[in-house]
Amino acid sequence: MRKPELLIPASSLEVLKTAVLFGADAVYIGGEAFSLRAKAKNFSKEDMKAGIKFAHEHHVKVYVTANILAHNSDLTEAEEYFKELKELKPDGLIISDPGMFMIARKICPEIEVHISTQANNTNYMTYQFWYEQGAKRVVSARELSLAEIKELRENIPSELEIETFIHGAMCYCYSGQCLFSSILGGRSGNRGRCAQPCRLPYTVNAGKGKRTDCYPLSLKDMCTIEHIPALIEAGIDSFKIEGRMKKPEYTAGVTDVYRRNMDRYYVLR
Repeated sequence: MRKPELLIPASSLEVLKTAVLFGADAVYIGGEAFSLRAKAKNFSKEDMKAGIKFAHEHHVKVYVTANILAHNSDLTEAEEYFKELKELKPDGLIISDPGMFMIARKICPEIEVHISTQANNTNYMTYQFWYEQGAKRVVSARELSLAEIKELRENIPSELEIETFIHGAMCYCYSGQCLFSSILGGRSGNRGRCAQPCRLPYTVNAGKGKRTDCYPLSLKDMCTIEHIPALIEAGIDSFKIEGRMKKPEYTAGVTDVYRRNMDRYYVLR
């Protein structure tokens, strides 16, 4: 049984260093373009270079997100961006759009490509498709049950890795494919500019003149700390924490807690 990596989000160089020092096996970050967290601080080219260097000195991997749903106007700039990443040498690229995938494979074939959850990866034939295109890892859709993930593992090549979210905010729509922010404020969540209207309070008409304020679209955050053994035994290769907008204090706490509980599983075996 392979030991899964603990994959932590980072919005800045400070947060990346925090994740590394508190026990991350890998960190995922966004550059200044093509990331689904455009409102995060994100990494300049200089910070990305420094972050990758720091992580690699501590034997930690760095994955860079380029997971927007690209439009025609994005493609030329994407080529230049992947040329920059080729020089920086991250360990992997997280991509959802097939066009972006093709550009990445052409320009930097030596860098692993991981398929984002935004690509709606819900069955083992989808995993097989991406494997045949050259993907190293596929991120499971958040809607999948643990039983479905086990079935994935049983029906895909052993070298194809499964990455699964285990902690953090849950989008109310299907695998993050949302138009709500675009409709309300003209800011597309699929292009990294989500205003998170699902997190806002709404006044609901309860009938008979009664009105109440509530959060009908805001889901409870995911927390699987009690299910670590089952997640490991399901054959998941990477445990992914959500939260690329979080501060260093949050990152330190969540990394430390999951690191200790994951290590504890192997001590008690």
